[in-house]
Amino acid sequence: MPKWYAVVVVLFICIYVAAFAWSWGPLGWLVPSEIFPLEIRSAAQSINVSVNMFFTFVIAQIFLTMLCHMKFGLFIFFAFFVLVMTFFIFFFLPETKGIPIEEMGQVWRAHPFWSRFVDHEDHANGVEMRKGAIKV
Repeated sequence: MPKWYAVVVVLFICIYVAAFAWSWGPLGWLVPSEIFPLEIRSAAQSINVSVNMFFTFVIAQIFLTMLCHMKFGLFIFFAFFVLVMTFFIFFFLPETKGIPIEEMGQVWRAHPFWSRFVDHEDHANGVEMRKGAIKV
């Protein structure tokens, strides 16, 4: 491999890591800490940390093999997943700015997609609505 090619590859790796650390990297820790209600936050964060560490391990194990086989295409591969993450965040995660943690259940119940998976509870009247059925 020519020296200039190796320098370009290392340069692109450094640019990718820096850009990820300034943009998407912290979101894997920040978003889960904001979206879960208090009742399940600690369990959800422990699952989040476990999944994060597992996939970090998997990527670390296959990165060099992928780099050898895909060469520059590896950066396009990861850029594709950044694009997928962007669309997922835009369409499937609610805005949490200015919303107290205690009200996150209401945010999920009002979300156009996730509301079908969340129990609808009327805390004031003691009525629980689940998939259209009313229980008192």
